[in-house]
Amino acid sequence: MTQEKIIIGISECLLGMKVRFDGGHKHDRYITDTLGSYFKFQSYCPEVAVGLGVPREPIRLVGDADHPRLVGTKNETIDITEKMQQYSTQTAQKLPDMMCGFILKSKSPTCGMERVKVYHVNGNPNANSQGLFAKALMQLNPCLPVEEEGRLCDPVLRENFIERVFIFRRWKDMINAGLTAEKLIQFHSQHKLSLMAHHPESYKELGKMLADLKGKDLVEFGQLYLEQLMQAFKHKATRAKNTNVLQHCAGYLKTSLDSYERQALADVSNRYRLGEIPLIVPITLLQHFFGKYPNDYMLQQSFLSPYPNELSLRNAV
Repeated sequence: MTQEKIIIGISECLLGMKVRFDGGHKHDRYITDTLGSYFKFQSYCPEVAVGLGVPREPIRLVGDADHPRLVGTKNETIDITEKMQQYSTQTAQKLPDMMCGFILKSKSPTCGMERVKVYHVNGNPNANSQGLFAKALMQLNPCLPVEEEGRLCDPVLRENFIERVFIFRRWKDMINAGLTAEKLIQFHSQHKLSLMAHHPESYKELGKMLADLKGKDLVEFGQLYLEQLMQAFKHKATRAKNTNVLQHCAGYLKTSLDSYERQALADVSNRYRLGEIPLIVPITLLQHFFGKYPNDYMLQQSFLSPYPNELSLRNAV
């Protein structure tokens, strides 16, 4: 992967820009100070983009949860539903080619990706839905990793999102270099163990898909493959599935390790399974052993190094 920063879309208020209805912001220091070392942010504020000022009257979703209207909280004659839908569709269809993820502001009637309140006309809560911009973004870009800033506080969800971002970037780098059957098979091979950790069923299904590429349109097939791959990685990697992969990795060392090393690796894997230590501990030991006893197949596996170690994501999962 190139050393250029990864382009990530983001709700503008999360960068500290004063674009919220009250003239304030929702600056997220983890995003700017930590992720900012690896991500280049392209910011969006749908409400400002469609002409609402700062400060402005708050807006909310009203009516049917499947097809809500976007109206003023105090003055419901302020209805920007169609204007927001048009902006959202046009923007979602024209994202930068190398954009590899999007971080949205939670609970927003435009940017919230889930659990956004929809109200009855009388003002009482009705149901939950998605913000209009978030809905268009995800519908028109089903492979794009999308997450809310609030959910990034969950170590498992944070690790899952960032892993998907780096996978998507590797995919785009491969496509830009020219897709071939050989490169596609190599890409899949690189992510096999990570797939096993997230969704073993997809690991098997995608392997079957790639068994016979002869005569297939690679562009069309590649898109189908990507959609299923990114859907698979939305599944959380669990301790049980990670432990299974750790044992699989250990199998590539069985003829190299001495009895003491084999026992040490088995012990840390079991302690991880029991929740006594984080994933970074057995991973670090595996990296040490594969440095000492190189294995070409294992050294290419994204499971051992899916993103920069400096992000410390596996210290908490």
